[in-house]
Amino acid sequence: MIQRLAILLAIWTATAAAQGMPKVGDAMPLTGGADWAKLTWTYNAPSANDAAGKIVIHWFCSPKVSACADDLARLVTMREAGGVYIVAYINGSMRDAKKLDPIRESEGVGRGTVATGPGVKKLFKQLGIAKGPASIVVDVDGKVKLVATSGDLNELDSRDTIVKQLIDAIQLFSTSNQGPKTPKPNEKFAFTFKVELANWLSYSKKTPMQYTVSVPKEIKCDATKLTGDQLKIDGRTLTATVTCSAPRGNYQVRGEIRFGYENPDRTTGLGNDGATWTFEVK
Repeated sequence: MIQRLAILLAIWTATAAAQGMPKVGDAMPLTGGADWAKLTWTYNAPSANDAAGKIVIHWFCSPKVSACADDLARLVTMREAGGVYIVAYINGSMRDAKKLDPIRESEGVGRGTVATGPGVKKLFKQLGIAKGPASIVVDVDGKVKLVATSGDLNELDSRDTIVKQLIDAIQLFSTSNQGPKTPKPNEKFAFTFKVELANWLSYSKKTPMQYTVSVPKEIKCDATKLTGDQLKIDGRTLTATVTCSAPRGNYQVRGEIRFGYENPDRTTGLGNDGATWTFEVK
């Protein structure tokens, strides 16, 4: 994901910007091309690490616009709820930017940033924005999901609903498993678990990683517990397999997997899942 974000950060040409607002489905970088790079940031420039795994909201507004002040409250609420990264563009002075700042200094560290100055005025013109509020909502895959171009309450309500839906749909990982169906007596069979991380995450060796299977005494396995390097990691896919055999009979086996993952900002998290397999050896 970091490499992908780096590409998006590097390229979104001024020609594309001059064509107006992006369309739903367009790839949208965290920052734009040459013109966007000239913007003056109240905090740091937008951070790919901070934005990874979050819904990005590009928000455009101007001072002394009542709809902007009203929408600011909505943005602050979303920032406080989490799951979003806000890049605000205020068409005015630094003083104006502070009044319309949804990041609110230390309260929103790592949750976004604010641009102001002459570069923003030029950007408004390129995108066809009069005064705002206007918003571009980008999903975790870097694609535009919504473009809102007015302060109409219905449009803003719809935007906020879609943002919440996108946040709720974010998956840090997915798992799948496979066990035996109808193996023959003393024939080898396997219990396999796979974990697929979201593309902005990586596996962390700072936390315990293990796969365990609980089997009846009649079932003989090459191992009932795998840890560390015994679990195969290929990119963002983790695979754990235990091979067993058993005499005739009906059986139930339980498998549990635990793993750690790391965000681009170096924070870590834990994941786990389990499955029960019921099968007959005959």
